[in-house]
Amino acid sequence: MGLCVGLTGGIGSGKTSVSRLFAELGAGVVDTDEISHELTAPDGAAMAAIRLAFGDQFVTADGALNRAAMRALIFADSTAKAQLEAILHPMIQARALMAIAQSSAPYTVLVVPLLLETGNYQGRAKRVLVVDCDERLQIARTMQRAALTEEQVRAIMASQLPRKVRLAGADDIIVNNGGLDDLCQQVQTLHQAYLALAKS
Repeated sequence: MGLCVGLTGGIGSGKTSVSRLFAELGAGVVDTDEISHELTAPDGAAMAAIRLAFGDQFVTADGALNRAAMRALIFADSTAKAQLEAILHPMIQARALMAIAQSSAPYTVLVVPLLLETGNYQGRAKRVLVVDCDERLQIARTMQRAALTEEQVRAIMASQLPRKVRLAGADDIIVNNGGLDDLCQQVQTLHQAYLALAKS
């Protein structure tokens, strides 16, 4: 098993952009959000358990997770959130670890939005990379991408680790306040460092 770097960051910080740049440089990328979407797509592997636990109103006509209904429920009900996580997290983790094990890349970037909150991958990720940006940028990017109100974005941010705590848990930090060139440069620098670490 080669070097595994855990990549995390608050909503709207730019985790997807950063992981895409690492992939372009030849790193393996395993994204737990993508795995979660596969599991909750029409007739995805988690959908039978979700239907059983929550009922038909949380499943769309084509057999996928009704994301809007589920988002509203888990924000209002912490028990429902824990119930959903109990279904999804073990399945996501099993698939992610399998993908890491099968990777032939020099090192693997494991993208986990709640890496530091859950501690599920602490034994696997040898370094923690946090993507950080100003809160106003976080809010603007998320509102633009996900068609959420500022209030909804702030509620999601409040449910995640405070920025200071997340940064304190980082081995490496990418600051995503600038443009793409700046981001590319930071990723390139870390890529060289990770290649050296992977060899050692």
